[in-house]
This record gives sequence, structure tokens and C-alpha cells, in this order.
Amino acid sequence: MSLLPTTIELLARARVDLRMGLPVVLTGGGEAAVAMSVETLRADRLRDLKALSPELTLALTARRAETLKARVYDTDIARVLVPAGAELGWLQALADPSDDLNTPMKGPLTSARDGNADLHRLSIALVKSARLLPATVLVPITDAGKFAGTHGLTLISSSASEPLLSESSPLHPVAAARLPIEAAKAGRLHIFRPEDGNEEHYAIEIGRPSRDAPVLARLHSACFTGDVLGSLKCDCGPQLRGALGQMGQEGAGVLLYLNQEGRGIGLANKMRAYSLQDQGFDTVEANHRLGFEDDERDFRLGSAILKQMGFSQVRLLTNNPAKIAMMENTGIKVAERVPLKVGENAFNEQYLATKAAKSGHLL
Repeated sequence: MSLLPTTIELLARARVDLRMGLPVVLTGGGEAAVAMSVETLRADRLRDLKALSPELTLALTARRAETLKARVYDTDIARVLVPAGAELGWLQALADPSDDLNTPMKGPLTSARDGNADLHRLSIALVKSARLLPATVLVPITDAGKFAGTHGLTLISSSASEPLLSESSPLHPVAAARLPIEAAKAGRLHIFRPEDGNEEHYAIEIGRPSRDAPVLARLHSACFTGDVLGSLKCDCGPQLRGALGQMGQEGAGVLLYLNQEGRGIGLANKMRAYSLQDQGFDTVEANHRLGFEDDERDFRLGSAILKQMGFSQVRLLTNNPAKIAMMENTGIKVAERVPLKVGENAFNEQYLATKAAKSGHLL
């Protein structure tokens, strides 16, 4: 029946549920579990989870587990056994690194070694996609369908959802209109909406660039602090204005504004990373302590938008070789890399040095 939600729609619902502090029910491999985000977990709901089963586990990424000195037996995921007397504060301290320097000894922690980690891995992928801290608490259940129906919870199948979580969601054009901007009076803004219910992405087209020649293009990730507030901690704002300015001077170009704040971890987690940087960690170290990878962005979105707009070749405004590799691997020819070295100041020298040393940026 067409009125029933698809797997993509169920995943969108699950993200909202997790952000609101509701549990979701996960199934796969003959197992089932109730999963909740530690960030949005309440004390009363933790008590209810414990009432379901004493077998609570805390799922963390290997990055976060490394900081906590917790053993990782599942490559990318650690399953930490939750002691019977553990309270909400204990779980939150393991999920959030903000007080790690004040209370570095949070163990001893015991990690599960046997059994299947697929549902734990799925729960981490879901909270990451919801822009929450990558930490979940799970409890096993039986008869997942009945449990989800009785409690009105979203039921997610791992076999149906995992391919969708690892792929880029299809994008569809929603609207476009003329938009004169400071950089060019001949501007046009295109809006693209993903099927998975996540943030929309934008393409700012300058002039009337030919579809038969390499277009001057930039993949720019949203940066509220830099683009809007003029933050001096990064070079994003100057890069945005510099790219648009160069396109305006040449009379043609396309800037893809991808809503992947904070290298794809979201603004709240980006501010957590900034707080950790104030404690002395660099950008990459801060992301790792939070449980994220160096860069969680999906640049395939940019390639998909370019193709929909009829472009197959670019002169790419970037200092990031990873963007060039992604373009080439997804069928967009990079005819030229155009350097974009702007915005260095006394506040972001270390940030830029880290991008060059650890992320391979050509600065």
C-alpha cells in the first residue's frame, strides 16, 4: 500500500525520534534491540530500559573508545557493558568528552567480545545521521514487531536500511530563481532536496556557464560561524566570498553550498569540538575525542548536483585533494585545480596548519 512509509521515510522518522529522546527498535540477523541516543536520554527512560533487560550495552565508535581506553573488538565499534548500578551521568560522561581532562579515569570499562555488533553499528550510523553524539545505549528484546507496535516506536530493519545509510540520498531540484548578489548581478539560486529528509543543498549559478566546457566550480560546506558571523577561527567565510568573487570576475561559475556543517558533524558538535580545541586539541584530535572521523562529509552530493545541472567538467576551486579524487571517481572530470588561498589570520594559523599536515590540504 502506497500510504505505508518506505525505509527512507522510516529512517527520517527514526532520526527525529532519536533527537527527541525517543527509542527506536532495530532488527537484523535474527536479533532485535531497543536503541536510544545517550545525548537525549532521560533518567526515567534509562530506568525503563533497565526494566526490559539487565543486558544493557553502550555503543561507542572506535575513535571515542580509544580516548576512553576501552577495548574495541568489532573494528569500528566498541560495545561497553553497562554496570547494573550505572546512572545517566555515567553514560553521558562516556559519550561527551567535555570533562575528560578533569576526570580522565572513567573505567574500568568492560567491552563485549562475543556476539554480533551489527545493531550497535546501525544505531551509531543513525545518531550520526541525526547530528547527535555518536553514542547509544541498547537493550535486547524479543518480538520486535509487537514491541514496536505496542509502544508506538519506529521499527528499523538493518538489511533494508544499511545500504541507504551508506549511500548518498538522491537529490531532486525543488525551485530556482534569479538572485542578484554582490559578486554578480547575474546570479541564480537552485535548491535541491534529498529524499531522506535531511537538509537541502544549494547551487549558486553565476552567469550562463557553458555545459560543453569545464565550469569554474567550488564545493563549499556550510559554515554558520565563518560564512555568517565572520569567524576568524577558520577560512570558510573568505573562501566563500573569494570563490563567488572570482566567478563574478570571470562572468560564469557554479558554487555548490552543501549543508554539511562542521565537516559533516553538525553545528552543535562543531561547537563541542571548538570547546575541546580551547583545551589544547587540534581540529582532528577534537573530532576523534567526540567519536567522529576526521571528515564526515559526503562530497558525492556535489557531483550529483553538477550532473543534474548538466555539467561534466570542472575547474575546481579547492585546496583539498580529496574533493578532486571524489569528483573524478564519480564521473566529473577535473580539468584544473584552481587554488583558493585566502583568509589566513592569527586566530586560524594552527587550524590551517592542521588541515595541511593531517588532511592533506595544499596550503
